[in-house]
Amino acid sequence: MPAVLAVPAAGLMVFHRAVPNSVGHLGSLLEAFLPWLGLVVVVLFVVAVLRRSAVALVVLLLPVAAWTSLFGGLLEAEHGSHDLVVVQHNVSDENTDPVGTARVLAGAGPDLIALEELVPPASAVYAQALGPDYPYHVVRGTVGLWSKHPLSGARQVDIRPRQITESWSRALRAVVHTPRGDVAVYVAHLPSVRFRASGFASSWRDESAGLLGEAVAVEKLKKVLLLGDLNGTVDDRGLTPLTSRMNTAERGFAFSFPAAFPVARIDQVMARSATVGHIRTLPATGSDHLPVAARITGVF
Repeated sequence: MPAVLAVPAAGLMVFHRAVPNSVGHLGSLLEAFLPWLGLVVVVLFVVAVLRRSAVALVVLLLPVAAWTSLFGGLLEAEHGSHDLVVVQHNVSDENTDPVGTARVLAGAGPDLIALEELVPPASAVYAQALGPDYPYHVVRGTVGLWSKHPLSGARQVDIRPRQITESWSRALRAVVHTPRGDVAVYVAHLPSVRFRASGFASSWRDESAGLLGEAVAVEKLKKVLLLGDLNGTVDDRGLTPLTSRMNTAERGFAFSFPAAFPVARIDQVMARSATVGHIRTLPATGSDHLPVAARITGVF
């Protein structure tokens, strides 16, 4: 049995894009948990050892090679210098400790902090708590950006799905004026996905990702950063409008959701004409997400 199951396990990892999305978005569902297929390999290995099956152990090299090819680089240790440190966090609109949350985020020493699910009166608390170290900030709707460097050109970015008719502002764009050049920074919170009887519901998320991808595509500044709760992993084809245009983290898994037992990183840091060298999680806050911090290189 281990040898029989090893081949499809390898096939799912390598050819995950071949799994159709036409029925219940099964492809996106698989891609949301793609790294965890490695556990299947571990179980099959244990079974092969217990059965003393040399053939199974040899065949298991296929999924091992597939997993290593896809995710092995993420296991590399953090190294080298960096230009910027950024923090991304969905702080949760039910967070009862915004002061403590701000302390955790600032403790990472980032240049930029992007927040989602900002609601009053907590939004004012974040502004006050982060203000001494991050004197420049902008909030549009429920997303905000705090910076050590001056900001300009702040505006809302319309990523609202067509079926949402109520007031809905969950993306912004601003220019960060660093001592060595300007960087366009986008902060976004894409719609949530849901598990339903009909399958994996991600249509609104996918539509918003398309709109955000179009905004990035026409951005005139060469250097672009995207920080946000994108409600999808970088392997999920629903985020292709973004991942096809931007670089994602080269090292670090940084599973960020749910905070109690993280199984996926849906809080993302992406870059155009720059490199997201390493991404990691920060200590838990009062949110159901973990914050993530990333080192950016090649910005200057």
